[in-house]
Amino acid sequence: MTDPDISATDPDWSREAVRSVWDPGNKLLRALRRYQAARARSGPLARISAKYWVLVHRFWSVMTQSEIHLNTRIAGGLRLTHPTGIIIHPDSVIGPNCMIFHQVTLAGPCTLGGHVDIGAGAKIIGPLTIGDHASIGANAVVTRDVPAHAVMAGIPARDIRKDAQS
Repeated sequence: MTDPDISATDPDWSREAVRSVWDPGNKLLRALRRYQAARARSGPLARISAKYWVLVHRFWSVMTQSEIHLNTRIAGGLRLTHPTGIIIHPDSVIGPNCMIFHQVTLAGPCTLGGHVDIGAGAKIIGPLTIGDHASIGANAVVTRDVPAHAVMAGIPARDIRKDAQS
């Protein structure tokens, strides 16, 4: 279940801090963010820097076997706890302070609100929108929009919090 103290609007950049030599998820994110920053600047040094960060991104993409496009819009505070096999559609938008576990696929342009937690192996098949503070269970298959604060599980995914209250 999601922690209600984590903001859905204000990014917590400390969640992306590189903490050790081997921190593949955060190093993959750092390469993506530095590439985007270099592309926003102009001049020959910016172009060289962007090319360097493309190579770093490719290295960490191979190490994690993940596909996160360099131009994907990702707000701050994303946690890739176990960053193996994550596939994110280039047109997806990820809100602040989200957490994505291993083997997650965002197929099609998906929009994640703030502080969305996605469990291991979940498949989000868009286009669709997931509301703030939602939780997607492990191996869930989400095929339609998810309201804020929902807890989705199953194939196809349904809101188990709402079902429990019925």
